[in-house]
Amino acid sequence: MRICVAGAYGAFGIKHLDALAAIQGVQVTSVMGPTAAKIQALAAERGIAHAATDLAECLRRDDVDAVILSTPTQLHAQQAIACMRAGKPVLVEIPMADSLADSQEIVRVQQETGVLCMAGQVRRFNPSHQWIKNKIAAGELKIQQMDVQTYFFRRTNTNAKGEARSWTDHLLWHHACHTVDLFQYQTGETVSKAFGLQGPLHADLGIAMDMAIAMKTPDGAICNLSLSFNNQGPFGTFFRYICDNGTYLARYDDLYDGNENQIDLSGVAVSNNGIELIDREFIAAINEGREPNGSAQQVLAAMQTLDMIEQSLD
Repeated sequence: MRICVAGAYGAFGIKHLDALAAIQGVQVTSVMGPTAAKIQALAAERGIAHAATDLAECLRRDDVDAVILSTPTQLHAQQAIACMRAGKPVLVEIPMADSLADSQEIVRVQQETGVLCMAGQVRRFNPSHQWIKNKIAAGELKIQQMDVQTYFFRRTNTNAKGEARSWTDHLLWHHACHTVDLFQYQTGETVSKAFGLQGPLHADLGIAMDMAIAMKTPDGAICNLSLSFNNQGPFGTFFRYICDNGTYLARYDDLYDGNENQIDLSGVAVSNNGIELIDREFIAAINEGREPNGSAQQVLAAMQTLDMIEQSLD
């Protein structure tokens, strides 16, 4: 499998390059980034034969079988559609789009072309959340409530590496997307009620810096999500699962019970790296000619819920 990683020198582009290096039978043959000097330097450092500043150039290459998009959110929809039109299976980093209309268009083009399109909902693949999913599937757990905190300190326009970025991040369409999809995935239901509250908009960035979201499924499970770009403290997303048979705390790829005893996840997956696991699923689905876990079609329900929440903000 020969892969192009677009947005390769960004924070998550690097994570995908590292993850792909751990997967047998995979070669990164092309990388793309908007600045020629940076992308050429990365390609030289990693021993990657081709580097470009134009995705179309990468898509024309015979040595590119599939594409991973780690580009700015606002480009995801048009670039994913371009990949499918070029016959290249594509994994779109979260979120697959920043509107319901664009998400629906991605799904429409996927159905029209038949080319695989997967959304980067990595929480489905973190071993901590996989452990919970397996217990639910076995009938051993049922979620009563999820309490989730997504906290960063980003009062300037910087990325996860602390570097200046050319695009503006969003609490709802990016960071809440993780939890909205995970809540519906874990409960097996589509949210029936959802609303959000947002704090003041940033004077320069024009985005809400604080947000609260509440959701409920038809069967009665609820989810409370707090998000902030104003938090000075530990960064990231922290999940509390309150279930009928125990309480569990998920912190990325680690899991604890309600009393902070760590749970052994060594047998859950072949890796403890969620990015590697999602990349493995993408590649396996292509090789096996099947729909991946986290396909654009499956994730569309989360985008519909985000749209519902956005309407409540207005």
